[in-house]
Amino acid sequence: MLIAGLFSAKRKDYLASMDAVAESVIRLGGRVTGRFVQRRGNSGNKKGNAPGGRRNMDRPYSRRTLMSTGKIREIAEARAQHQAEAVVFYNELTDHQRIVLAEIIGCAVFSRHDL
Repeated sequence: MLIAGLFSAKRKDYLASMDAVAESVIRLGGRVTGRFVQRRGNSGNKKGNAPGGRRNMDRPYSRRTLMSTGKIREIAEARAQHQAEAVVFYNELTDHQRIVLAEIIGCAVFSRHDL
């Protein structure tokens, strides 16, 4: 199983959050074969007014896939390489995101709240 999460650059405890997801997977009898983290950084100017700046740090990169297409491609490649049966996201996912991600990645997609 793979685990993935999108976190704001403001958030310093993202590794502990990913560890908690991994522990949940292991507790349920799964084996984590890969971790993917994408952090949404601060690309704004000093006042944070540039596109993608502070105002957007807590927003997903994509309403369709949550993360960037490049990161989703990495996850799909790892899923094929490790023959993972599922991906568990730290983040909440909409039903539409689950469907799209499952189609792109090629396996079942869950949120940590599903565990």
